[in-house]
Amino acid sequence: MTAENRPDLGALFDEHMRHEFVDLDLDATMETMVDQPHTYFAPTGAGGVGYAAVSAFYRDHFVGKSKWPADWNITPVSRTVGDDRLVEEFIVSFTHDVEMDYILPGVAPTGKHVEVPHVVVVAFEDDKIAHEHIYWDQASVLVQVGLLDPDRLPVVGVEQAAKLRDLAG
Repeated sequence: MTAENRPDLGALFDEHMRHEFVDLDLDATMETMVDQPHTYFAPTGAGGVGYAAVSAFYRDHFVGKSKWPADWNITPVSRTVGDDRLVEEFIVSFTHDVEMDYILPGVAPTGKHVEVPHVVVVAFEDDKIAHEHIYWDQASVLVQVGLLDPDRLPVVGVEQAAKLRDLAG
């Protein structure tokens, strides 16, 4: 594939994210992906491999989820696009006032505010997403919801996101 006819990977990923978080449209989300994609949330092991498993994961934990925190926000930090991969760094912020089992499995809503940097690595095949690998510091999330004591462990909470925001300018 030449540069002239290469798809705009950033636009494709933006469309995927819009279907996930704005439109809440499972079919449209899955249409942005290859026939046998995988999604992997490294800190919790959540996700799925293959069309049926990814579709079920999105249905049960993202696109089909009936309620997100009202203050859910994604703040872009940086994006790097290659020939067939996109790497995006962003900060997710929310008040943990609903169950969010993809990031805090088995943890009832705490009412605590959370801000945590994420990195997603997205691989493409032609004009479709082949996989997403999503990373964040789970210890930071656990500190922010009160499940880890930062005075007893070498971990930080919201300071992590604040520092990244300052560095990104």
